[in-house]
Amino acid sequence: MGHDTYNCNKGCPVEATLELIGGKWKGIILYHLLEKTYRFGELKKTMPGITQRMLTKQLRELESDGIINRKVYAEVPPKVEYSLTEIGESLRSVVMMMRDWGRKHFGM
Repeated sequence: MGHDTYNCNKGCPVEATLELIGGKWKGIILYHLLEKTYRFGELKKTMPGITQRMLTKQLRELESDGIINRKVYAEVPPKVEYSLTEIGESLRSVVMMMRDWGRKHFGM
């Protein structure tokens, strides 16, 4: 299957995928959530360069797109946990391939 199989002017699958998981932070968030369920503060600690506002925005977008679950516990203070949905879990091979490629090409 060649690159010209899909007409990227009319909804390229690569473009659609990058729209969902592209950008600086979404792939990193997904990488961490592949490991386990995280609370907001725990997830923020794994990404020291992200602001609270940006993490909130990225999590909301991933939730809206059906990639992650947001579970709120009726506690004081409220406890919120984030995990992958079935769709999010289906991205495991994509995220792991990006990890492996980065290790190979950047020696990480």
